[in-house]
Amino acid sequence: MSQPRVHFIAIGGSAMHNLAIALHQKGYDVTGSDDEIFEPSRSRLERLNLLPAKLGWYPDHLTPDLEAVILGMHARIDNPELKRAQELGIPVYSYPGYFYEQTKSKTRVVIGGSHGKTTITSMIVHVLRHAKSDFDYLVGAQLDGFDCMVRLSPNSQVAVIEGDEYLASALDPVPKFHLYKPDIALISGIAWDHINVFKTFESYVEQFRKFIDVIEPGGKLIYCEEDTEVKKLALEDKGGSIKIPYGVPKHEIRDGLTVLLTGQGEVPLQVFGRHNLMNLEGARHVCHQLGISDRVFYEAIGSFHGAAKRLEKLAESGRKVVFKDFAHSPSKLKATVDAVREQFPDRRITACMELHTYSSLSEGFLDQYDGCMAGADDAIVFYDPHAVQLKRLPPVPPERIHKAFGRTDLQVLNDPIAVMGAVREHTGEQGVLLMMSSGNFGGIDLQATAEAYIA
Repeated sequence: MSQPRVHFIAIGGSAMHNLAIALHQKGYDVTGSDDEIFEPSRSRLERLNLLPAKLGWYPDHLTPDLEAVILGMHARIDNPELKRAQELGIPVYSYPGYFYEQTKSKTRVVIGGSHGKTTITSMIVHVLRHAKSDFDYLVGAQLDGFDCMVRLSPNSQVAVIEGDEYLASALDPVPKFHLYKPDIALISGIAWDHINVFKTFESYVEQFRKFIDVIEPGGKLIYCEEDTEVKKLALEDKGGSIKIPYGVPKHEIRDGLTVLLTGQGEVPLQVFGRHNLMNLEGARHVCHQLGISDRVFYEAIGSFHGAAKRLEKLAESGRKVVFKDFAHSPSKLKATVDAVREQFPDRRITACMELHTYSSLSEGFLDQYDGCMAGADDAIVFYDPHAVQLKRLPPVPPERIHKAFGRTDLQVLNDPIAVMGAVREHTGEQGVLLMMSSGNFGGIDLQATAEAYIA
C-alpha cells in the first residue's frame, strides 16, 4: 500500500512545520513550499529531509495523486500553488482543519482563552506523559523532552489541542478553535486581543460564544469562574454541555516557593502566580475527565517547570533573579507582574516589556495597558520603530505611551542598547528583572542582559 501524500503551502510556520513532521513520523509522504523559512523550523525540516530544495511557489509540484494540500495562514488567497490545487480538485485544508480530520474519531480536548492556554495544554501533556498515556497533541510552545510539538498516533484515543482564536487560513478565515469540535473544552479567560481581526471587544467575545456552540453533544465545558466574561458566557449557554467551574486552589507561599495544600498532602511547585495556579486547577479538571486521579496529577505536576518563555528563569544569583515571559497583551502583562510581586514581596522588581504585536502598537488599543505595570517598582517599555513600519502603523509618540500606562516614572525607549543600560541601572543587592515580549527586544542578547543584572 502506497504512502498517503500531502503537500504544505507555507511549511515553515511554527504549527505547520510541526504538523508536517508529525505526518512524516506517521508514515506520510510529505512535501512543502514557502517563500521564507526561519529557525528553528529550517533546521528541524532539514534534519528530516522535508526542507524545500529552494524557496518559492512551484505549482508544477502539485499532482493529482495528493491526498490533501494544507494551507498555512502565511499563504495568500492568490497563491499559485493553491490555485493549482483547486484546478486539480485536491482537497485543501487549514492546519486545524486537517488536524481535526486526523483526530475526529478520538476524544478531543481543546484549550481556549486569551491567556494561559499554552501553559494549561502543556500541563495536561506533562501529566499524561507522566501517566504513560498514549495521546495525540498540538501545542504552541516548545516543551522540554518533546522533539515535536504535534503528535498523531494511529492507536491513541485522545487528542489534546491548544485552541488559538486567530484565523485558520485565507480559505478558512475563522478562528482555529472553531474547527476542532471539542468533546472537552476549557476557557481560561477572555481579554480583547487581535484587534486587526476583531475590531471590537464584543466581536472578540462572540468567537468564544461560538467556540462553546461547537462543543460536541454531551460534551464538557471547563471554565474559569474567576473571569467575569467567561463565567457570563458559560452561564448563558443553554446547550447540552456539562459545566465544570474552577478557580484558585488552596496554597501558601513560603520564602519564594509556592506550595499547594491538597487532600493528598502538600505539593511544592516549580511555577508560581495566581494565574498559573488557576491554569493548574483547570488542567487538573481536564485530566480528571480523562481518567487521571488527583494522586497521579499532583505527583506529576510538581515537576512541571513551565512552557518555554512563560516565566522562564534566565539567571539567578543570591537574591537576584531574571525571568523572561511571553506576556505582551494587557491581561498577560498584569498577571505576570502581579505574580512576580506576590512571589517576591520584599524584592525590587524591574519590569521591562516590548510593544511588538499589531494590537500593542495600535494607538487606539494602548489605553488597555492602563495600570498593567503598577506592581513593578521600575517600569520600562521598549518598541522598535522598524516593527511599527513593518506593520504599516503610524508612529506612536513616547508621551502617548506614558499616558496609556498611567505611570509618570515610566521609561519609554526605542533603542535596544538603551534597554540594556536601563535594566542595569536598577540592579542592587536583591531584585527581580522581568523581560516580557512576544518579540526579541530589537535583537538584544537576553542571556547576556540577565547575567549582567545578577553580576
